[in-house]
Amino acid sequence: MGILDRFKLDGKVAVVTGASSGLGVAFAQALAEAGADLVLGARREERLADTGALVTAAGRTWVGQRTDVTKPEDCAALIALAMEKYGRVDILVNNAGVGTAVPATHETPEQFKSVIETNLMGCYWMAQEFARNNKGGGSIVNISSVLGMRTGGLPQAAYSSSKAALIGLTRDLAAQWTGRKGIRVNALAPGFFPSEMSDELPKEVIEAVKRVTPAGRLGDPMELAATLVWLVSDAASYVTGTTIPVDGGFVSP
Repeated sequence: MGILDRFKLDGKVAVVTGASSGLGVAFAQALAEAGADLVLGARREERLADTGALVTAAGRTWVGQRTDVTKPEDCAALIALAMEKYGRVDILVNNAGVGTAVPATHETPEQFKSVIETNLMGCYWMAQEFARNNKGGGSIVNISSVLGMRTGGLPQAAYSSSKAALIGLTRDLAAQWTGRKGIRVNALAPGFFPSEMSDELPKEVIEAVKRVTPAGRLGDPMELAATLVWLVSDAASYVTGTTIPVDGGFVSP
């Protein structure tokens, strides 16, 4: 296999959650351009057609349905859709997530639990269903965050906790499944990228982030998506159980 062939995803089927906006759209487009067919899930099902149009434009096929990853039955249904349409699942991108910024003394149990249920537990339910149906080895990428590795100076206890826990989950699943099932499990830790979540941050916060980021700017979603494509491809076949920051150097100082 030539070196460039290792990056190709021809014949692979990739499942992407949170595929209705932001980074999920970029992930789906990049995976399709690399050769994969897509199974798309999101709570806002009406937006999946826009993401699917990008997949079609890249010459690949797709299916999608409404998916709330806090519901194990929705996670099972999304993987079942992949098996019904394509007969296989090779790649899972656990991208669905929510963010909050609530001072710790004001955050309610319900608010904290809702973030954990989506960002951590939802990834686990999806990973379980993927592993139960994957037959020939594959790759899971959990989308964590640099805020799971260092503070951003914002009141984000629930979000930061969920993303740090996701790094631990990644390590454990890799230890369980890489040797026994041939499923590599890794995490990406994005820095600050344009998204619905970052759009809610005050302008002064974004400017402060730029000042402490060596690259001096926000990331381009395709910079993150390119790293994802490498990580799920045969080019990264000896990489498992690790978390890779894609953050312009934010966690380095």
